Amino acid sequence: MIFPLLFSFTLILAGCAALPVQEDNPQPFEGTLQARESRGNFSSSLRVDLGYEIYEGISNSTSGLSIWRGIRYAAPATGTNRWQAPTAPKQNRSSVIKAGTFAPICPQGPDASTSIQAVNQTGANEDCLFLNVYSPSNASGPLPVLVWIHGGGYGAGNGRQDLSSIINANNNSFVGVAIQYRLAAFGFLSSDEVFRNGVVNAGILDQHFALKWVHDFIGLFGGNASQVTISGESAGGGSVMLQDMAYGGSLGSSLFVNTIAASPYLPMQYGYKDWIPSQAYYAFAAQAGCAPSLPYGAHSQTIFECLVAKDTDTLINASATISQSGNFGTWAFLPVTDGVFVQDLPSQQLLRGEVNGQNALIGNNANEGPLFTPQNITTEEDLLAWLHLTFPLFTNDDIAKVLLYYPSSNASTNSSSPLYATSGEAGPSALNQSSVGTGQQQRADNIYAETTFVCPAYWMAIAYNDYGRTSYKYQFSVEPALHGADVSAYFGPAPSNIGPDLALAFRQIWGQFVTTNNPSIPSNIANGASSNSSATSNDASNWPPFSLSSPYQINLNQTGGTPFSTSIVQIGRNITEYGNPGLQNNITLVNAWTWEAGRGDRCEFWRSMGSIVPE
Repeated sequence: MIFPLLFSFTLILAGCAALPVQEDNPQPFEGTLQARESRGNFSSSLRVDLGYEIYEGISNSTSGLSIWRGIRYAAPATGTNRWQAPTAPKQNRSSVIKAGTFAPICPQGPDASTSIQAVNQTGANEDCLFLNVYSPSNASGPLPVLVWIHGGGYGAGNGRQDLSSIINANNNSFVGVAIQYRLAAFGFLSSDEVFRNGVVNAGILDQHFALKWVHDFIGLFGGNASQVTISGESAGGGSVMLQDMAYGGSLGSSLFVNTIAASPYLPMQYGYKDWIPSQAYYAFAAQAGCAPSLPYGAHSQTIFECLVAKDTDTLINASATISQSGNFGTWAFLPVTDGVFVQDLPSQQLLRGEVNGQNALIGNNANEGPLFTPQNITTEEDLLAWLHLTFPLFTNDDIAKVLLYYPSSNASTNSSSPLYATSGEAGPSALNQSSVGTGQQQRADNIYAETTFVCPAYWMAIAYNDYGRTSYKYQFSVEPALHGADVSAYFGPAPSNIGPDLALAFRQIWGQFVTTNNPSIPSNIANGASSNSSATSNDASNWPPFSLSSPYQINLNQTGGTPFSTSIVQIGRNITEYGNPGLQNNITLVNAWTWEAGRGDRCEFWRSMGSIVPE
């Protein structure tokens, strides 16, 4: 969850207009039929005719992949298209577009722990709704498809993730697509006025539109539109969750069959015209020079019209400035409940099992919290102050409940206490101990981790364990297993604390799920080539589905290795990590419910508090 943002602006509601219909089903792509007729089945040619545009990709002989970068999937979200639903690109067939370089990224919006960029210094452009395709050059028929939705707190990131390594690690058995979507205030500005004059959750609608593009066009790149897996990490995982929930879970498997959500980010999800998103809207408008200054009814233009007319750099600066007014590690502009695309709180809709798709692979990391929690919590008084700031709707009784579910086994533990990873099954637990924190600091880190990333992962896994659906659960535990540390394991290049055996196993877990709907991998891959008993049966070779009656997950970890010291600048600590020589895979099956002294029960507690968190 995200800390609430408090703004000191006293603003006047201005500009009323007739309530427009929110566009549930954006228009089809121009030229879709012509593209299918002109292209037919996929061939080895690098020139692809999409009907509205023609692209020519590049061939990489090392990876054996054909790559198309910078494919436009939607019209520019600029001018009067700003804060509107994405629409199909206009026809542009005057020349073949060389698809060898990336398109511009979307304007970035840092969180409250990042320095403000006064102007657009990132090379970003509002005309950024592009995607990139990676397809095996020797594909003999339609292949399964992996769609990657990047993370970044809904305020940062881009679609430039190279998918080559994970495709290669799976014998070039699927096609990869990485998408971009509007970010920060450009993608997640929300208020009653935005809803009446445009759309809220524009960035989420961009993702949905890109999935429709995949459905219509991926066959031209060798992909099978009927076997699509959507994936993402952090805000990308949270985006996957919201796509799973789209339109109340009424879409079935029309756009995707499988879901991979790694560390799904669930900030506080307010209603689109609630006080918090509305104050962010008016604060943003004031910072951009669009605050009302005349009596109601005397304006020549509404706040919304004023914002639409502003230049990009002014809006980038305003977006960053408002995020900076929040608490540490937070973003000001986030998905909201809009009653159309996002119809309910995830904690509640997922409980009802109202989701799209059929199969889910859901994961979290061992230490999700430290990067987002102030690292100065040394006493229980510090912890209480942080809890009151984090959960402003909680009463003293609610705070007391939190302390009961997160007891301190050693309240005197301080920052000089030994740092070591827990076993997860016995002894000290994540309630008070980890490889990066102890005592009251670890209590706060774990509370944030579970409310924001871990429990949403549990809720997603539970949502897919009934109604003919199947889910699988894992935890990535390679020390220090901070938030985001898993991405380099499955996409590469893996850092020195992740051995090549573990990286290969993780990549094949994803690949098996994409191609077979099941993440089970051979025992020799799970155990690793460096193992003394690589042929011994491993639980990951027969991965059991997750269910409340059998709540098991695979724990991805390593043993052995050579210790080395690392400085983690973000949390101001030196810790010990382990690298080669000597690393060996340690992939085991564990009870996710009793894991870390009863994590499953704590997640049910947070679900019960969902309406006042809200999440």
